Amino acid sequence: MTHPSTWDIGEKKKLLVFQRSFHEHTLRMRVVLSQLPLSVCVCISAILVWLFFPATLENPQFLIFLLSQAFLLALCVIVPWHRLPFASFLVIPILDMFSIAFGREGGQEALTGLSVLVVLPVIWLCASGLYPKLAIALSFIGPLGIVWVPLFIRGDVTEQALTKPLLFPILILGIGVSVSVLTLSMVRQQRAMEEKDEALKEALGVSTKQERLLNTVMEALPLGVVAVDGDGHDILMNRRQRQTHTLATPPDNADPNESQLLIFDTDRTTPLATDRRPVRRAVLGERFTDQLVWLGAGQEQRAFTASARPMADDAGKFAGSVVVFSDVTELVNALAAKDDFVANVSHEFRTPLTSILGYVELIMDDPDALDARGRKQLDIVRRNAERLLTLVSDLLAVRSGHIVIQPHAVDVAELVRGSVNSAEPRAAKAGIRLSMDIPEALEAHVDSSRIAQVLDNLVSNAIKYSPDGGDVEVAAWEDQDYVFCRVTDTGMGMNEEEQAEAFTKFFRAGGVRNSTIPGVGLGLPISKAIVEAHGGTITLTSEPGRGTTFTVKMPA
Repeated sequence: MTHPSTWDIGEKKKLLVFQRSFHEHTLRMRVVLSQLPLSVCVCISAILVWLFFPATLENPQFLIFLLSQAFLLALCVIVPWHRLPFASFLVIPILDMFSIAFGREGGQEALTGLSVLVVLPVIWLCASGLYPKLAIALSFIGPLGIVWVPLFIRGDVTEQALTKPLLFPILILGIGVSVSVLTLSMVRQQRAMEEKDEALKEALGVSTKQERLLNTVMEALPLGVVAVDGDGHDILMNRRQRQTHTLATPPDNADPNESQLLIFDTDRTTPLATDRRPVRRAVLGERFTDQLVWLGAGQEQRAFTASARPMADDAGKFAGSVVVFSDVTELVNALAAKDDFVANVSHEFRTPLTSILGYVELIMDDPDALDARGRKQLDIVRRNAERLLTLVSDLLAVRSGHIVIQPHAVDVAELVRGSVNSAEPRAAKAGIRLSMDIPEALEAHVDSSRIAQVLDNLVSNAIKYSPDGGDVEVAAWEDQDYVFCRVTDTGMGMNEEEQAEAFTKFFRAGGVRNSTIPGVGLGLPISKAIVEAHGGTITLTSEPGRGTTFTVKMPA
């Protein structure tokens, strides 16, 4: 191993001195560098005089010139200018002018034009940017003194003698003015650049602070977040998402692409098609919310919901997307357990309900066992037992996602009358006025028991959720190829959030949960499933405190 020599180190230091910008040097070095061009010119002049005009070296004025220049250069090197008032170094170029005046007089017979050296201290004065008016004045007075003072000393003061060298100080003045203008312009530019630099530093500081804050928030989020650009490359991914990505990585592939990740459909076994995978959909510019997928395999498999929002550039073009993954494994397992519980309870209800219906049928088959009033009451018992058994069957059907209907020719108007007649005792007890607006007959091809179940549920809800009395109206009509049924009440009503969740299984409004109104939140989901099984729709409009209207639309 070789070590750099002292000469190499010295050369490197010299190179560093000249590679730096002028303002990067210390004040002392800047003063030396400003004086150095004049010192070099003086040395060259001395060499020329020594070679070709050695007699000039005996001239006292020329010797004063040489010695004063050496002394001034030594002052530049020795004096700690940074400890003195900042503009103290300007005394050097002023003394240079006096020194050059001696050199001009002492070397005039040897070298002509030594007075031109005054341009260097003038440039120094004007380029300093300090006291610009004084510098411009000295750039004229100094050269003028160099050419005029000797004339006054010799007594050669005539108009011609004074005018003859006048062009020289005027020329130096022009140079001084030019340098001053350029310097002031550069100073303004430098200040503007410094202001911009400060603004950029401040903006960078704010940006860095915001980036740190964003990174901290991203790492603290319990959600996995990944941002991709328009080409599908990851540009941001937090810690939770890296863990999620690791979960979906096959054990035999350390760097899988999107199609190789272990991403499965809701059945947990079918690999999700590439174009349906969340990140791929996001790269294609899709916007979606809560797509349920399963990541990983075996005992470590987890359920996630994915949502994506596209990003646009200044021109409004697609520039990428942000995808958020939320672990919902516990929620999915809880919902599955709830469905299993409902299914098990529903199976347990079947046997006693079947027994009740059987005994009711036996009693009703005996013509002598009941009078007309008792038979009517028992018919209501049978009807509601059948409804309850149908509800149990529907719970099982809703869990499996399949409801069986058997359409046939039905008078919907008669179904409405039956539903209203069954609800009249309850409405009267609650102080509710129950009314109908239906035609004499309304033929449709539907499942009568199922549609009756929907009407019973809607009328029952209208009465149940009008605890302070009011009006409930049931209407039915036909329009072109569709049959409509509408149930309107003047009860509690629902806000917008509750309306959005009204057809969700087991959902009950906040005001209802805090009351004594019974229910489990299954009537509307089952009614919706029945109507949709007929190829129809069910909608609602509601306003808190003013009531609710349900409208059923089905093909006739």
